[in-house]
Amino acid sequence: MEQNDSKNVFPLVSHTLKYQGSILTVYQDLVELPNGNTAKWDVIDHKGAAAVIPVMSDGRILMVRQYRHAIGRYTLEIPAGGRNSRDEKMEDAARRELEEETGYCSDDMELLISIHTVAAYSNERINIYTARNLRKGCQNLDDDEFIDVKPYSVEEISDMIFHQEIQDAKTISAVMSYRLKYGK
Repeated sequence: MEQNDSKNVFPLVSHTLKYQGSILTVYQDLVELPNGNTAKWDVIDHKGAAAVIPVMSDGRILMVRQYRHAIGRYTLEIPAGGRNSRDEKMEDAARRELEEETGYCSDDMELLISIHTVAAYSNERINIYTARNLRKGCQNLDDDEFIDVKPYSVEEISDMIFHQEIQDAKTISAVMSYRLKYGK
């Protein structure tokens, strides 16, 4: 099915704001179904995010370890973060997050993949970039971020994925796509 096939769009009857947070907005939409009935669907509106696979000169990937309150544990992920605004270019957000979280910069960024994280109830899209030719910059964490940065080989990361040690969807999507594209 084509992404922009207008024959498959369910007409929006109403779009009601239910919650406005600092990084997301929740709406309740009333939509008309193909059979003429209506349904209420909750929708999380997100301004989008960017993530980066930072590849060091020896081929290892910089990963960040941080606490994630929603799941109550530390995770090992690729660097990522939300756009500051809907107008911020995804690649600019990726560059910013790379330096903020890892302390490294890159002028050699390539779009790897773009994913919708939970299409059933959110419009969040994450563009994932590969960054090469890293150079030391300045780590600049947010006040609520406590991040450890460590390089891992693609094989080590893959093993952690298959042993359920890494369960972050963007990281799994990114690393497996990177392996397929570059034969790592």
